[in-house]
Amino acid sequence: MSLSEQFLPAFLEEVVGDRFGRYSKYIIQDRAIPDVRDGLKPVQRRILYAMYDSGNTPDKPYRKSAKTVGDVMGNYHPHGDSSIYEGMVRMAQPWKMGHVLVDGHGNWGSQDDDPAAAMRYTEARLSPIAMELLRDIEKRTVLFKDNFDNTAKEPVVLPSRYPNLLVNGTSGISAGFATEIPPHNLREVIDACIALMQKPEIELSEIMTFIKGPDFPTGGIIMGQSGIEDAYQTGKGRVYLRSLTEIESLRGGKQQIVIKEIPFQVVKARLVTAMENIRLEKKVEGIAEVRDESGREGLRIVVELKKDADANGILAYLLKKTDLQVNYNFNMVAIVNKAPQQLGLKDMLQAYIDHQREVVTHRTQFELEKAEDRSHVLEGLVKALNILDEVIAAIKASKNRQDAQNNLQWMFGFTERQADSILTLQLYRLTNLEIHSLQKELDELEKKIDTLRGILNSDKKLIQVIRKELMEIREKYGIERRAKIQEEVEEIKVNLEVMVAAEDVLVTLSKDGYVKRTSRMSFTRSGGELDSSGVKEGDYITRVLEVNTLQNLLIFTQRGQYFVLPVHQIPEYKWKEAGTAIVNVIQLAKEDQIVSVIPISSFEEARQSLVFVTAKGQVKRSELKDYETKRSGAVAAVKLGAEDKVISVSMSQGNQDLVLITAAGMSIRFQESEVNPMGRVSGGVKGIQLREDDQVIAALWVTEDEGEIFVISDLGYGKRSLLADYLAQSRGGKGIVTFEFKEGKRVKPNGSRLIGAYYCKEPLSLTAYAQDNSLYHFSTEQAPIGDRKSIGKLLADVGRKGELKDIIQQPVFKTPGM
Repeated sequence: MSLSEQFLPAFLEEVVGDRFGRYSKYIIQDRAIPDVRDGLKPVQRRILYAMYDSGNTPDKPYRKSAKTVGDVMGNYHPHGDSSIYEGMVRMAQPWKMGHVLVDGHGNWGSQDDDPAAAMRYTEARLSPIAMELLRDIEKRTVLFKDNFDNTAKEPVVLPSRYPNLLVNGTSGISAGFATEIPPHNLREVIDACIALMQKPEIELSEIMTFIKGPDFPTGGIIMGQSGIEDAYQTGKGRVYLRSLTEIESLRGGKQQIVIKEIPFQVVKARLVTAMENIRLEKKVEGIAEVRDESGREGLRIVVELKKDADANGILAYLLKKTDLQVNYNFNMVAIVNKAPQQLGLKDMLQAYIDHQREVVTHRTQFELEKAEDRSHVLEGLVKALNILDEVIAAIKASKNRQDAQNNLQWMFGFTERQADSILTLQLYRLTNLEIHSLQKELDELEKKIDTLRGILNSDKKLIQVIRKELMEIREKYGIERRAKIQEEVEEIKVNLEVMVAAEDVLVTLSKDGYVKRTSRMSFTRSGGELDSSGVKEGDYITRVLEVNTLQNLLIFTQRGQYFVLPVHQIPEYKWKEAGTAIVNVIQLAKEDQIVSVIPISSFEEARQSLVFVTAKGQVKRSELKDYETKRSGAVAAVKLGAEDKVISVSMSQGNQDLVLITAAGMSIRFQESEVNPMGRVSGGVKGIQLREDDQVIAALWVTEDEGEIFVISDLGYGKRSLLADYLAQSRGGKGIVTFEFKEGKRVKPNGSRLIGAYYCKEPLSLTAYAQDNSLYHFSTEQAPIGDRKSIGKLLADVGRKGELKDIIQQPVFKTPGM
């Protein structure tokens, strides 16, 4: 046979699938997922049994951990010593186990995630409650199997005389399965077991009167009753774990937050570091110091606050941004009949009770066999003592021991077992006292045999035995609940004032879309003038807003969208710096432009509404509260028609008149109340009827008849006319003329369209920008007051070929501190 004929062809997919299937089966059954009966993974079971088998029990001195690891690895677990020692370390750490199974001596790590010392330095022995997991193992209560090299036997499962899976919990990840079972209170779990045994049809709601929820060894507060119910019903659910905190008052009006319990599996050192980083990065104003004062008296983390700091606000921020509060996801998966299964609470308890039925039944059968054997021997001895002289004579007449045994069986009807025990009887047992003690032992054994048979023949008695033994463990090892349960999940609300220091600042926006936030101090040190602001070449400031860092900016665009931008999120620059492109702050589309920026302190301001005006003369009014959003991206603000665009958005209280000015010099005045409030994405109503080539360029708010309307054309001609000349009419009309354009070959033109309009009661300082980037400064006072149809006065001489492209009102700044 050639070499090639010794091998069969195989497809890679089949080989890989087969091998991975075997691997998956192994890590699910024999590594990562616990058995539902004793709640132990194989490595944990082997560690405990190896310690028990070698006599490393609570009544003996501590023994080096390395010896235990060696015993486990050499006899039962043919894997790396690190995995065995890590399993041993976890079972010795009281902040991870509800009840530790290994009694450790030495450095076994800490809640700060410090590693345990090497196994050659630490010592260990079984804890007292671990003995309850192993109790009766020598009485044939559980099955044993061959170890990996067939040199010894190891238990398939431990007797587990209390429900360890729920009491200590577990976590693990395998191929396709993961498990996360939290620790529970020993007393509560045993009470629930007893209730289920006595009433098998019990509902989950009744079981939950005994087991309120998990009980984590680190304490804390468990929030979310519905999540617990989901987990106990289906095996999956979510709860929130919150630290136990207290706000203490100190001298001098200061306060401090004291953390006494932290969530399960949270590393204390990392938590303290996270809070210290928040202080260093000044993400929250008011934290003076973070200290870890934990010691022999227990856990204690102190967050000392500055004077007048908002303690509750800072605590809310820490709960939201650190592991002071975490979520915990139940995933209750365990091995049932050699297969992984997701279980509810009742299924877990029932599986444990079924296991205990088997354990107690096997133990009872074992004890019954021993008792019956001893009773049989005692019956022979008592019978022999009653005919002692004949028995002695028969023995004396025998040739040897075997002959004597045969004679006893033949002459008196003793069994082989009885005859053997008679021949080994010591002479002192022939005293009168010993004869009575044998009879007494026989009587007691007969009672014990009756009791054992009664247990095997009556399910009720079997349950009573299990209940009695569980109650003994409950009384001996039970502890008070450590974690508190809160039915509702408390929402964390973080006030902006906690994260951001209140400061009056200036926000500028330039024509080319550069934005910056500047402190009043930087503005004052730079001369306190708008012209001194830093801009890129050819750019200029179009908007200057005096705002507070606690406010938001409502930014509206031509395309009918808006953004909510918190002022504190705008990058801070010095006054002489250009700032950053607005697209780095908000997701503004390249072809879109900003038309209005409105500072907002609260969206709940009474009677406040937003009024939109479009180039095609549409007007829409919507309540301010409709525009509150948590989204940082663009949100639809108004519905626009084809080729229409927003030209103005402003705040109003609904009691003013609106004057619309068009490029062709038309105007209309009507009461704002004629525009009914509409939804956020509605299109509005017609404000003015436009000619085909005309569009609205400005929307002015006016009251009564005081003041003037100032307009300026593209060639720099401006004029004022009295507001009283603009009579209110119904919205939607063609309006009236507000500026007369001069036409003709021999007439010097005054413009072809209006580019700006202002309502002024007092002189306004304006700056006009020409297409060649030249600037023209003037006041509205320089324009004459004339009729609505007047032709205006030249205010910005741009020449015959020039044209104004933009006009900006110079802001009047408040004095800092006012």
